[in-house]
Amino acid sequence: MAPGPWIPPRRGTALGLVVLGVVGLLVRGVGCGGAGAPGLRGPRLALVMKTPNNPFFIDMQRGADEAARRLGVELTVQAPEREIDVEKQMQIVENLIETGVRALLIAPASSKGIVPALAKANAARIPIVVLDDEVDREAAAEAGVHTEGYVGSDNVEGGRLAGRYLVEASGGRAMVAILEGIPGHETGDSRLRGFREAVAAAPGVKVVVSQTANWERDQGYSVFQNMLQAHPEIDSVFACNDMMALGSTRWTTPGRPSRRGRWPPPSPSFPRRWGGSRWRPRSS
Repeated sequence: MAPGPWIPPRRGTALGLVVLGVVGLLVRGVGCGGAGAPGLRGPRLALVMKTPNNPFFIDMQRGADEAARRLGVELTVQAPEREIDVEKQMQIVENLIETGVRALLIAPASSKGIVPALAKANAARIPIVVLDDEVDREAAAEAGVHTEGYVGSDNVEGGRLAGRYLVEASGGRAMVAILEGIPGHETGDSRLRGFREAVAAAPGVKVVVSQTANWERDQGYSVFQNMLQAHPEIDSVFACNDMMALGSTRWTTPGRPSRRGRWPPPSPSFPRRWGGSRWRPRSS
């Protein structure tokens, strides 16, 4: 039986619940006895994301804002414009430390690069909870950085699930292009590792080319374009995040020449192999 369509969960709802629990933990940790009481201002917490522009982080902020309202705490949300701007994120953290935030929630733009800024937060006795992308353990240990915990996905298993799905959807025969994340970022590295583990079990699935597109939609478009020009045999693509995947869809529209002639016309029943899951071709 062919696998059914991939239906992603409502990330905003899930993130709201997760961040609500994390903020609640921090509120108790910093001693907010009056949180939620009318007329009382709770402690000021900070959420530092990788970017304000990715739908994933828009959902994250929505969940955090809801949690802050429920708990009666003040929440400051900041992020660099681009996910790859590690220096800007470090500056944001350092500035927030100077303003006296009581706790820090952070989705690191770099698993290693953010460590010096977190060390400064530790020195200021500011509790830290890491979101989405784990801090590099060796770098943190070397710097003596301590965090209260981590909230995120099992990205290795996520990559495995995508790989297994692609193997099943392709009947075990596919010529795959991979759009990697930023090298050194735990999220992308882990998803890539899990995906490669899964497809390695299928001799008929070949990874033709694998390159970074730096998490960005525009680079997903241009890098995948170059891949297709160099390797017209590609018939499947796995992207380590949704924005790169969306960029590559501009080259997977019906009518693009391929080694099998032409892509079939758009049809709800046609399962185009897409990111390890099933993608419904757009009709225009």
